[in-house]
Amino acid sequence: MKKTIMALSALLLASPVFAATTHATDDTVATAHEGAHTAKEKLHQTQHQGEEMKLKSEHAAEGKSDNLSSKASEGTQKAWDKTKEGSEKGWNATKEGTEKGWNKTKEGASDLKNKVSE
Repeated sequence: MKKTIMALSALLLASPVFAATTHATDDTVATAHEGAHTAKEKLHQTQHQGEEMKLKSEHAAEGKSDNLSSKASEGTQKAWDKTKEGSEKGWNATKEGTEKGWNKTKEGASDLKNKVSE
């Protein structure tokens, strides 16, 4: 019985340390997400530039580079790429916001649990 009480007391005393570790981990994860998003954005921008250049070169090879339909096609491709990038940024922001909200909920539940157990 004494060992159980001592173990429980030690666990309750250590819980703020676990909470601090979780918070630091959340910050680290947020920083990693930011870096990943930046890298992903740059990759997609490079891919889109490659697609645009490929389309332009195809049009030039066909002798249609000054053609109105070719310019419209290239403009449409560029607009589509911007739309995809914007959608991805929005999705990432939504996902991160949800993750932050969930983490706050977990922290609040943990804090409430600690207050109740005190």
